Amino acid sequence: MIVLIVFTAFSGISQPGSPAEPLITIEARQFAYQPGEIRVRQGDRVTLRLVSTDVVHGLYLEGYDLSLQAEPGKTATLTFVADKPGSFRFRCNVSCGSMHPFMIGKLTVGANEWLYRFIFLLVAVFIPVVVSSARQKTQSLEPSV
Repeated sequence: MIVLIVFTAFSGISQPGSPAEPLITIEARQFAYQPGEIRVRQGDRVTLRLVSTDVVHGLYLEGYDLSLQAEPGKTATLTFVADKPGSFRFRCNVSCGSMHPFMIGKLTVGANEWLYRFIFLLVAVFIPVVVSSARQKTQSLEPSV
């Protein structure tokens, strides 16, 4: 039973629960980001490396009010703690051409699944132990016939 609970709680997880420090390189060129969507976990210390391949591009991260700019052929970096869960758009904040308004990406900050699975595991293991202990105590107090 406990093995099944542990397997259920931790199946499909490949990363530990402590915050990570991902370095994510985003290539900017007219008029897209590559990758266009990035995912991190809440609490991660994220470093974004913006690489521009053609003209000056920027990256403004909504919800965090952060921005950076990269000259052609150069990189710019920005580090922040992803402490707000949810989905946030990032967009070019430098007028880079006619399709500039459509240069948009998405950052998703997900929950720390390990924390929730650990709490589930604690509850799933300790409730049966407490109930079993209470039953044994009750049975030991009953008079024997």
